Amino acid sequence: MIRSRAGKDVPRLITPRLLRTWPLPRPDGVRGKEGRGGVLVIGGCVQVPGAVMLSALAALRVGAGRLTIATARPVAPLIAVRLPEARVIGLPPRPSGEVAGAAVRTLASEWDEQDAILLGPGVGADGRGACRLILRAWFDRGHRAAIVVDAGALDALPSLGRRAGDVGTIIATPHAEEMARLTGRNRADVLRRPLETAREVADGLGILVVMKGETTYVVPPRGPALVNRAGTVGLGTSGSGDVLAGAITGLVARGTPPLQAAAWGVHLHAKAGEVLARNVGPLGFLAREVLAQLPPVLARLAR
Repeated sequence: MIRSRAGKDVPRLITPRLLRTWPLPRPDGVRGKEGRGGVLVIGGCVQVPGAVMLSALAALRVGAGRLTIATARPVAPLIAVRLPEARVIGLPPRPSGEVAGAAVRTLASEWDEQDAILLGPGVGADGRGACRLILRAWFDRGHRAAIVVDAGALDALPSLGRRAGDVGTIIATPHAEEMARLTGRNRADVLRRPLETAREVADGLGILVVMKGETTYVVPPRGPALVNRAGTVGLGTSGSGDVLAGAITGLVARGTPPLQAAAWGVHLHAKAGEVLARNVGPLGFLAREVLAQLPPVLARLAR
């Protein structure tokens, strides 16, 4: 069981005013796309190929410069056609259509080319073993890129133990059900104590935790937590978490420190949802529609 440190968090509210006092890095116009960083998104499967596309597009929409997607080989050509902005790598599949553990060898030459990595969108139960091997390979090689761990890859985190690293090297983005699996608790208990549970994981593994929900907490393993109360119920829709994870990863690729990238990404995602709630309706807008709102909302927040 992951244990908590003593003490009580008093989280600071994330607001546009706070973010404007904490500006994002300026784009490097001289270096072009290389100056805005490279993102590698690893995940997807035959049953859920769209998750990596949502995450990858979100990374580009927040300003990342270069994009690579690594996904199950049977769907890689389809994604390459649908997403011409990306370089797409086909990974060995399991019979179920999930990524196989042999993907580690395929990815070995990719780590050092990236500024931020996202592992897990679209990964189901049968792909969690591969995520565990991929995460351990990334960790053991000591790569410079920060890694965002989402969805099916979250179950791999306890295998690293406290060695998981310094503040922000790993960013975990669980919702309540995923956090319940991660901690061995039930979902109802997580929902009753979301901040305390996120603090336990952040301290126990030494990672940055984005505890998603109607209220979202951003919890580093040291220092005070942040809280986001913006957003709308309509963001509770399929694929929304993939967009959020991609946005955080894209901001990290641009050179944003992980805690700052998480705070900006969470609030940006929430505000984009609010725009759609006003213009489309409180319910029924799609995760893919959030993508188009990210650049203008980001521009307003940064103004």
